[in-house]
Amino acid sequence: PIQEVCMVNAHRKALERLWKDRCSVFVKEKVTDPTTHLTDFEEMPLLQDQPCKLSFETVTSTGGDSVATVTQNVKLFLSPDVNIPAGCKIVVKRFNDLEREFTYSKSGEAGVFTNHQEIQLVPFKGYA
Repeated sequence: PIQEVCMVNAHRKALERLWKDRCSVFVKEKVTDPTTHLTDFEEMPLLQDQPCKLSFETVTSTGGDSVATVTQNVKLFLSPDVNIPAGCKIVVKRFNDLEREFTYSKSGEAGVFTNHQEIQLVPFKGYA
């Protein structure tokens, strides 16, 4: 039992060292102005600078005609300890030769495993 927990932690730490990307997660929260008592929604950080890995997969399919359809599946790998709510905004920064920033939203339920979770992403088009 204790040895298994240490092994899981060692595997997770080794895996997370390979993740060079960083993500921040934002949600819309109700905020009430103390003077006017009007309620509005503001974007608030839920998680910042979390180690992660952004993965892209291109899928080509044909529907019986001669024109192929190409789609891109985007998946985010990160620690299983964090909870990413549906409808949130996920900003991923990739640091390599060129620093790039990608903005997505969670699509569906996460696949949660012992050492990581996998979240399907879609382009962010605004809060739900």
